[in-house]
Amino acid sequence: MKLFLVGANSPTGKELVEILRRRKVGFLAPADKHFEPGNEVALAKMITEYNPDQLINLADFISGNHSALNRAEKVQQRCYLINTYLPSALSEICNHLNIPMIHLSNPYVFDGEKRLGYNENDEPNPIGIYGIASLEGELAVQAHASHVIIRSGWLFGKHKKGLIKSWIRSAIKNDGMLQVARRRFSPTHTGDLASAILAVSQQIDCDANVWGIYHYSGLETKTESEFAEQTLKYAANNDEKIYQLLDNKKVIERDVRSPEIHSATLSSKKISDTFGIKQRSWHGNLQDTVKSLYAGKKKSSN
Repeated sequence: MKLFLVGANSPTGKELVEILRRRKVGFLAPADKHFEPGNEVALAKMITEYNPDQLINLADFISGNHSALNRAEKVQQRCYLINTYLPSALSEICNHLNIPMIHLSNPYVFDGEKRLGYNENDEPNPIGIYGIASLEGELAVQAHASHVIIRSGWLFGKHKKGLIKSWIRSAIKNDGMLQVARRRFSPTHTGDLASAILAVSQQIDCDANVWGIYHYSGLETKTESEFAEQTLKYAANNDEKIYQLLDNKKVIERDVRSPEIHSATLSSKKISDTFGIKQRSWHGNLQDTVKSLYAGKKKSSN
């Protein structure tokens, strides 16, 4: 199996590259500069020459930084370039070359008003530029019959820990007080998502007729306040300052502000029923992610 990766420098992309190298799966992962607008002809030539069995698109406007959700409202063109126009170009190329395509999307295609987890039959209704651009990207990918779209839960991991780091810093700076949004999401480790993507890819390689949209997220949904509190508890095992603040910690919820959504929880039943891909607990990975924030500090102090 030969895979062509787009967005390999994203947090999930880095995890997938590590897995592919361990398993000795062939792949080509060109630098991001090759996917800029105007490079469509060169891109098509590159894909044609490599002749992959599948193309996997992991490029996303907010892949490395959660604050980019709000920034998308100000730099709309850049968001559309990555989340709409790039998948559209890739879909057209894959359709022409008859190459199956896997595309990574997100729950912001929904309005966040559903109390239960969103399933694949729920009608999208995005409320912000990021969600609108993502939905238009999905629709472009669906124009190619041989496609799988995977909407993922709220991502974190060793290459995506900015918000986790900011919670810890804020708690220390404000003597245990932390402000978060009043929202619920499905925490999902980037490594688990990468493993799920590869599992889907392997079944496509076996000619399984599995085209369509799927959701994948971690096993347990949480409010942001619950997840932040759990983060601080794990941080206390590595940080004396946090440990001293635990008894006095106070997590304050603020109202959700558009383009944030109240609920980004996803139901992963379909991907389990179709591919046998089970949800995984995120607790151990959260512990490891928090621990990694202190690894450099401990080395420098020795």
